[in-house]
Formats: sequence, C-alpha cells, structure tokens
Amino acid sequence: MSDEIFDLGRAELLLPQLEQLLRAALEERNRLSSFGKEQARQIERIIVAGGSHVDLEHFARCKRGKEESGVRLRQAAEEIENLGCLVKDLDIGLVDFPCRLGKREVYLCWKLGEPNIQYWHYVEEGFAGRKPLDDKTIKQLQRSCPD
Repeated sequence: MSDEIFDLGRAELLLPQLEQLLRAALEERNRLSSFGKEQARQIERIIVAGGSHVDLEHFARCKRGKEESGVRLRQAAEEIENLGCLVKDLDIGLVDFPCRLGKREVYLCWKLGEPNIQYWHYVEEGFAGRKPLDDKTIKQLQRSCPD
C-alpha cells in the first residue's frame, strides 16, 4: 500500500510538473545511452586495433558525462517518486498515482503525451489492464476520497 493517496483532481494538477520531469529524465537517459555507446566504440577500437592510440581525454569526458547523466536521471525519477507517483515505464513516460476505489487501492494511470488522466487499473494489473475513466468510475473515486 502506498503512503500517498491521490484523487483525480490532485493527480491532474501534477501533470505539468511530471511532464517536465519526465522529459528531463528521458533526455538524460538518451545522453546516458549516447555516452555509453561512444565508450563501447572506443573500447572496441582498442580491442580490435590492439594498442592503438587512445584519446584518454575523450574517454574520460564520455565516462564523466555518463556518470553525470546517470545522476541527473536518478534525481528526476526520485523527484517524481517524492511527489507520491510511481514511475512504471520511463521509456514511454508511464506514471501511476495510487488512488482508492471503494476500499481497494487502484492506480490512476497517465502516459506522457496524454492531455489528462484518462485511465485507471487495479494494482495487480499493468499497462495492458488500463480501463477508461468513465463517469461512473469517477463518481466512485470521488466517494472513496476522504474529505
């Protein structure tokens, strides 16, 4: 059970901030990947060429860039989780918000690029179990939230 319980309105208020954090995290993940690929190319060149000249300065910049991007990526993910949200899939920008439907914990489900929260699912279900938020469910969610 999550410590943080959201209602639909409160979750949607976080979307602009979440979008910014997710985009920053995705950018850092892409940088991390680029630095990692460049390092791998350099290592491969060293192995294949056997003793060729290594640009240690370039290698060190790649290593440092990779480490710094990793730190910034972790910080963005931690900021999202500190808001009470759960990052489910960084690749597609998928975030869940713990919520209550009756006495049961469920997740409001939002994906980067969606204009608002339109889906929910039971905790044991994943992205494939997303259900559209209809008027009946929204009313049930409202009745489940403490005043």
